[in-house]
Amino acid sequence: MNMRFEPARGLSGELRAPADKSISHRAALLGAMSSEPVRIERYLHAADTTSTLDAVRALGALVEVHGEDLVIRGTGLRDAREPEEPIDVGNAGTLMRLLPGWLAAQEGRSFTLDGDESIRRRPVDRIAEPLAHMGAELHARDGRFPPLVVRGARLRAISYELEVASAQVKSCILLAALAADGATTVGEPARSRDHTERMLLRAGVAIHRNGRHVTVVNTDELALERVTIPGDPSSAAFLVAAGVLVPGSRLLIGDVGVNWTRTGFLRILRRMQGIVLGDLEDETGELAPEEPVSDLDVAHCALEGTVVEPEEVPLAIDELPLVALLGCFAEGETVVRGAQELRVKESDRIAGVVNGLRGLGADIEATHDGFAVRGAGGLRGGSIDAHGDHRMAMMGAVAGLASREGVEVIGMDAATVSYPGFVEDLARLCS
Repeated sequence: MNMRFEPARGLSGELRAPADKSISHRAALLGAMSSEPVRIERYLHAADTTSTLDAVRALGALVEVHGEDLVIRGTGLRDAREPEEPIDVGNAGTLMRLLPGWLAAQEGRSFTLDGDESIRRRPVDRIAEPLAHMGAELHARDGRFPPLVVRGARLRAISYELEVASAQVKSCILLAALAADGATTVGEPARSRDHTERMLLRAGVAIHRNGRHVTVVNTDELALERVTIPGDPSSAAFLVAAGVLVPGSRLLIGDVGVNWTRTGFLRILRRMQGIVLGDLEDETGELAPEEPVSDLDVAHCALEGTVVEPEEVPLAIDELPLVALLGCFAEGETVVRGAQELRVKESDRIAGVVNGLRGLGADIEATHDGFAVRGAGGLRGGSIDAHGDHRMAMMGAVAGLASREGVEVIGMDAATVSYPGFVEDLARLCS
C-alpha cells in the first residue's frame, strides 16, 4: 500500500504510546514457559507479536485474548510440545532469536523455525554458537540463515562474551540458562536493553548484574503471574520526531516506557537541543524489576548536529534512521558510527536510509558502519520505498510531514508490524 504524506502546519494533541513490542514478545514467551497462568495487560496486537502468540500456541500453550489483555497458560520450562509443522515466525526477528533459547532445553525434541523472505536474510549464527556450547544441536541454512532447526538437549552452564552488544542474543542465552546445570554468565561490550533481565527478576529467577555481565542461575519454574506492558519508546520516537520537526507543534505522548536502556534516542535528541520533557530513568548498576514509565512533552525547535558514538548505538538501534532524518534539519553535520548492526535488520537500514533520504533531497552519505548527514535546511520531498521495513515506512511518513513538498511512502502497510495505528495517530495530531 502506497500513501502520500503532505507537509503539516503543526501537530498538536495528546496520544498514548502503543504497547511495547520488545516487552510484549518477552511477556508472551515467559508466559508460555511458566507453569501457572500469566496475565499480560495491554499486549501489543501487531503482526510481529501475533507471530509470537501463534508460536507459543504451536508449542502447547493456551492463549486467551481479552481485548488488549491476555491470559497465557504455559507448558512449563521443560515441557514444550514438539509441533508437526515448522514454526512460522513471520517477520519477527526478536522471536527468531529468543525462542531457540527455550527450545534448546527441550530434551529429545526437534523444532524448525522459519519465516518470510526478510527473516531468511537475517543471520542466526550468533545464537546458534552459544547454544551449541551449552549442548544443543542447531542447523541453519548455509550455517547462518533460517530455516533454523533446534534439537533440544540437557544443557550445561557457560560463560560467554558477546562480540557485539545485542539484547536478542543475550536474551536467547539467558532463556536457555534457566534450564542449564548451574550459573550462566553473559558479557557484552556495551549495555543493551534489559527487559528480559527485569522480567526474569520479577518471575523469581536468581539473576545478577555486575557491570556489563549478567549471571542467571537455573530454576525449576517461573512465577511471573502478571505483566503490564508500557508504551513503546521506539514507536513513540516517530511521534517525538514529528513534533520536533514540524513548525508549530506541541504534543503530549503518554505512558512511554523510559527504561534507561531504551531512551538512547531521547538523550541524543536532547543533545541536538530537541525539546522533550519527561522523567527518564537514570543509569544504574543495579537491576530493577519494574519498567519505569513517563509522559513526554514535545515541542518544535531548532536542532544542532551531533556525533553518535559506537557505545550509544545499542541503546538507540531502532531509532537511528530518525537520527538521520533529524540531521537533515539540523545545523551542521550529524554522524552515526559503529552501527553496522543496521545492515542486518528487516532491511539494510544504512543503505535504505541513505538512498531514501537522498531521494528526498538530503545531503547524506553511507559509511561502512553508519552515515553522515550535512544539514541542508530540511527536505524537498518526493518518494521513498520502505522495502518492507516498518521503521523505514514510519520515517518516510514523518519526513513527508516535515518536508516542503510532501512524500509518498511505497509500502506504508509495513508499519503494522509494530504500530498498527500509526497512520491514524498521525492524522489525529494533524487535524
